[in-house]
Amino acid sequence: MIGGDIFASLAWRSVRLHLLRSLLAALGIVIGVIAITTLGIMGANLTLSVSAQLSRGANVITVSPYTGGGRGFGAGGGGGEGGTNLNITQSQLQDIQQVAGANLVIPIYSTSDQITVGPSVGRASIYGLPPDKVSDLLTVQEGTNLKGGEGALVGATLADDFSLNVGSRIKLGSTSGNASTKMVRVTGILEQQGASFSINADRAIIVTDKYYTAAYGGSGDYQQVQIIANDLNQIGNIINNTDKRLNRNEKLPVVRISSPSQFLSTVTSTLGSITSFMTMLGAISLVVAAVSIFNVMIMSVTERVKEIGILRSIGTRRSEIRKMFLYEAFIIGIIGAGVGALLSVVSGYLIVLAIVGNTTYFFTPASLVYIPQGMLIGVATCVLSGIYPAWRASDLDPIEALRAE
Repeated sequence: MIGGDIFASLAWRSVRLHLLRSLLAALGIVIGVIAITTLGIMGANLTLSVSAQLSRGANVITVSPYTGGGRGFGAGGGGGEGGTNLNITQSQLQDIQQVAGANLVIPIYSTSDQITVGPSVGRASIYGLPPDKVSDLLTVQEGTNLKGGEGALVGATLADDFSLNVGSRIKLGSTSGNASTKMVRVTGILEQQGASFSINADRAIIVTDKYYTAAYGGSGDYQQVQIIANDLNQIGNIINNTDKRLNRNEKLPVVRISSPSQFLSTVTSTLGSITSFMTMLGAISLVVAAVSIFNVMIMSVTERVKEIGILRSIGTRRSEIRKMFLYEAFIIGIIGAGVGALLSVVSGYLIVLAIVGNTTYFFTPASLVYIPQGMLIGVATCVLSGIYPAWRASDLDPIEALRAE
């Protein structure tokens, strides 16, 4: 009953008298609400999960030599032919430091080399970093950070592949021919990093910059430089200023400048569009439900012609007749939307677990907001489907209605 209204009571009585028919009509709303809500929740969880992965290191700007490939995400990649630098020079590093100002700048050496651990042989990326800046990029899960000397940090995946522990020794370089080899001792195991726009450390060995240059040479020639912005809002200015400073010749860029923050916004926008599209596909099921509700309401009007005539003859206004039938549509909608919302929580949870792989973001507002939205759309569909039948009922001539058998 809605606010004690007699017409709401009459609507509820009609639903109860034709309960099976009303429930079958509500079933269409249940399916529609589940479709809209579940797809919306899945899309939201997928977007939040991917965004969380990509946002790791979102404040990092990477400056690397431009080698003639496609442009990076920032202003620095791009156009033109040429651009064959293999390293960032000491002079360019100073320019980057001046542009970065108070933001942290980390020069990085990198290469790939063969590694030997006991009888096992493989390859790994080797990074050389200033030891006092390692903690700004990476997190040590076990052991201690670099302090100088010949110690090394190893990525979590590499440690698993070669069964490395703190204290393990790794031989760097080929053991065949006359090639020289270097030995490092593991001082720490890094935390699993996953997808990252910083250095790919999961399968890497991190050594100090001094050890790196002693082993591989190339002092003062860096493979990349990373700027860690104190404020995400500064990233655009830093990218533009670095581009102007180092890439003075538009046709022959010297460095490529990239930032995950720009890529992140593109990915988030794309996933948002996909979520909206999937939700619209789910809404198609409500079209079928609307037709079902329309038929139920037309049948209700046809069966209650004499009742409508009696109500009109005792002075009931047309607006009140319309209200009675709209109440009936509203009640069916509330039943369908309520049941659909409860079932969509279960179905949404299972689908997110199966497709996204985790339910970390399931109970966040950005995910659960689709439940009331789905309910609202379901109820609105019912009410809109009942407008014409309600209007038709209110337009019946009282005398003709009373004559109906």
